[in-house]
Amino acid sequence: MPYAPGGVLFIALGLVLVVAGSLWRGRVLRPLSAKRAEVAVTRDRSRNLLRAADMAIAEARRQATRGEPAIVTVGDVRRTACRHYGYDSVGREEAAAALRRRFEDSGCRRDCMTDAFN
Repeated sequence: MPYAPGGVLFIALGLVLVVAGSLWRGRVLRPLSAKRAEVAVTRDRSRNLLRAADMAIAEARRQATRGEPAIVTVGDVRRTACRHYGYDSVGREEAAAALRRRFEDSGCRRDCMTDAFN
């Protein structure tokens, strides 16, 4: 019984892909250098701090009663960053910078108060 050349070629191509995948094992996703890895960690940390500031602002707005300004503190941002992103410690200056940036970007001057500018 003769074999179809297309089927043998398909099986051979599959075996080549399996061997190539087992040799690479995700090396393509690893950073090429330690410097690039540090830059990626720094970028992720600043992005996560901005997200923590957004979450703190949203939570303060939910807790504020009607007609009352929402009060967002740097401590709220630090607690949110530690709770949601697992940071052991977040510096006051880092959290204040993230809160100032989000405070100005999201138009919080009309309905929020913060201690980030002190």
